[in-house]
Amino acid sequence: MLDLDALAKSFDGHVAVSEMTFNLQKGEVLGFLGQNGAGKSTTMRMVAGVLEPDMGDATINGISVTHDRREAQRQIGYLPEGAPLYRDMTPQTFLRFMADAHGLSKPERKNAIERVIADARIANVATQPISTLSKGYRRRVGLAGAILHDPPVLLLDEPTDGLDPIQKRAVRALIARMAPEKAIVISTHTLEEVPAMCNRVIVIDHGQVVADDTPEMLAESRPGGLEEAFMMLAGEREDQSV
Repeated sequence: MLDLDALAKSFDGHVAVSEMTFNLQKGEVLGFLGQNGAGKSTTMRMVAGVLEPDMGDATINGISVTHDRREAQRQIGYLPEGAPLYRDMTPQTFLRFMADAHGLSKPERKNAIERVIADARIANVATQPISTLSKGYRRRVGLAGAILHDPPVLLLDEPTDGLDPIQKRAVRALIARMAPEKAIVISTHTLEEVPAMCNRVIVIDHGQVVADDTPEMLAESRPGGLEEAFMMLAGEREDQSV
């Protein structure tokens, strides 16, 4: 459902992503891990079609993002870092706007909005201006927008950022419900979230894949578990270059 083929991007001579290659099947929930600046968000932005790669391609549900960007983007639900929203809208008007942008019919729009308001648990703030909402609620409104058109592929950048423990459990449960019918990429800095949500982990460093395994196997590779394995992998290339 998602296939990255040698995606690469540089900024002012600095390599952010270097020939990133991996694929994701239906039913897989991928924890996409790396330190700040490792290339996670840049990779997700290229897959989402909002950043042009210097080379390579990403295929979403069989459609090339470089050759048929608009059609590929219809296959994606994207929650970017920071969940940018129109703060003068309410969640309800924002979701109506998103539904219109996706070309949903009136009956489809009504059903989709009701579904995601319930899934994201934002019914109690649906008519409040987004500018008045907490960071956690804004994150959930962004998530509702990402899943509104029921896309087969989800790219979620820090989906639980700013959520309290109860809200985090609700998001985990939602991802678990959606997972069998989708391919989901979750970028996160919160390592304890990974075993709870993901059945596969990719660790990247300096824009390259340095590990690709299950959370359990990666945790078992080091005495200190997943956190120690991540720290070793994320710092490995830096240590080698010293």
